[in-house]
Amino acid sequence: MEKIAHRRKKLILKRRMAKYPEREREKIDCAVDLLKESLKIAPYFCIKSVSQSSVHIQEVSNPLIKAIAVCQDKNAIWNIDLEDVFVVLDNYGNRKGTCFLGLFDGSNGISAARTASAELPLLLLDQLSHGDLSYQVSQAEKEVLDSFRTVFRADYIVREKIFTFKRVQSKKTQQNKYEWIHRAYAKSFWRMDQLLCLGRNEVSRVRWSSCAAAICLVEKINNKQIADNKEIKEGSLLENNTSSDEVSVGLMHIANIGNVHAVLCKNGKSYWLTKEHSTYSREEKIRVFRKGGYISSNEPKGLLEGLTKNTRGLGFHGNRKLKRSVIPVPHTISFPIDDSCQFLVLASNGLWEVLDKSEVVLLTLTMFSAYLEKYQDAQLKKRHSSSDSELPLDDLEDQNLSQSNAQLSPAKHSISEKAIIKSDSFKENSVEESVSSLESTLSSITSSSEDTETLPPRSGSEEILDQNTELALESDDSSQTSEDTETNSRTFYDLAAKYISKHLVKAALKAGSRDNITVLVALLNGCDKIPIYHHLLLF
Repeated sequence: MEKIAHRRKKLILKRRMAKYPEREREKIDCAVDLLKESLKIAPYFCIKSVSQSSVHIQEVSNPLIKAIAVCQDKNAIWNIDLEDVFVVLDNYGNRKGTCFLGLFDGSNGISAARTASAELPLLLLDQLSHGDLSYQVSQAEKEVLDSFRTVFRADYIVREKIFTFKRVQSKKTQQNKYEWIHRAYAKSFWRMDQLLCLGRNEVSRVRWSSCAAAICLVEKINNKQIADNKEIKEGSLLENNTSSDEVSVGLMHIANIGNVHAVLCKNGKSYWLTKEHSTYSREEKIRVFRKGGYISSNEPKGLLEGLTKNTRGLGFHGNRKLKRSVIPVPHTISFPIDDSCQFLVLASNGLWEVLDKSEVVLLTLTMFSAYLEKYQDAQLKKRHSSSDSELPLDDLEDQNLSQSNAQLSPAKHSISEKAIIKSDSFKENSVEESVSSLESTLSSITSSSEDTETLPPRSGSEEILDQNTELALESDDSSQTSEDTETNSRTFYDLAAKYISKHLVKAALKAGSRDNITVLVALLNGCDKIPIYHHLLLF
């Protein structure tokens, strides 16, 4: 502050002989006041709400995913625009039970992230359709892919084959039957980077936009198809599954580039599914130095060429020197998922720069437990309430929970079992309540018994017609009951995912994040096994 005040005095002295001294002095005073405000400690703890955040609930028909919600916040204190883009595609490649999730963290503009979110799924689908005929490309998608032929010429195809061959040879692990998917990921990222080289929709003539990305392919698959091949590297995700009775019901293929990351919660433990491609990684620093790159020291871990922390990404074509060090090579991983997998969190750098994977998983477990407990309390109140009024459909923040027309059985609050949870995510042992699945709390509507009356005898055809009518009505009632139960269950999971994503963004804002924040929460089938942590309620 002394330096700023001294500089102010110098500027005022220089302008004493100016034509309009008072006006110039007023400008200087306004600038000094602005600097004073920026030097104050930002009151992150005073954040009242996340009303500026936008929350999107994405409906998917994948049987492995119960709900998907995405919350975005541009972090207006530090950013003018939101440069993050997400994409959720159900029945990807016209394939039932397959879902595509993507998150793109843009920098220096949204053009690269927006273009990649629209074209990278098409490029990946094109590569997957060559290896598996069940992935189908529509006619409209073929027309878009055909328009790229002028970019991917014969000389490029040769370089692409050399690139993918070197990538396979450099892998230390034994090749498995999912390697063709990893090649498809690598080729699609490589081609996407070449398309960004065209500079479409770029505003700056000097430095074009770029983006980090993480994409996830969730597919339902037969257990027999993956029994002979299980791959996992980071975190040994299957180390606790050797003696488990859980049946693998699907596969998850993840690829990331840059500092967009994904974390999986399995049996209450957090597993990092992506790799850090920034100056925080020692391996990436060594690779950059070998390429002749330069890392400045003006950040805790430095900036590549003094511009960015990312050492891998899509774009960066405006600076040839920077592009020599930033490569579009993704990290890929494939592994089976079962009912012990509880949720997946896919988030941009705005979340991970202030929270680690263990904190994110702990917060998610706690918030889901809190929401489930509030939901069950609301069901009890409605069950024992004399009035027939329904609770309004709203978020948990307003103490209102979604309701359907179906009558619910009271939730079980009796503690049936206590266990000590040992997890990498927790530093302390916590006592959990064993809670049954939410679907088990949803009981079907008991149909009222009909009063029997003495009727005159009827013909056989009339009796058969009446019996058929009664059977049809009973089947309609049962189908309507199952639909109501399913709808109510879906509504709960959607609102729970929305609640979790919103409060993860709020936690990142409170922790002092300076970047755009986008959080995608996918609740998996194992989320029903999350216990209620009464003493860990944070919100």
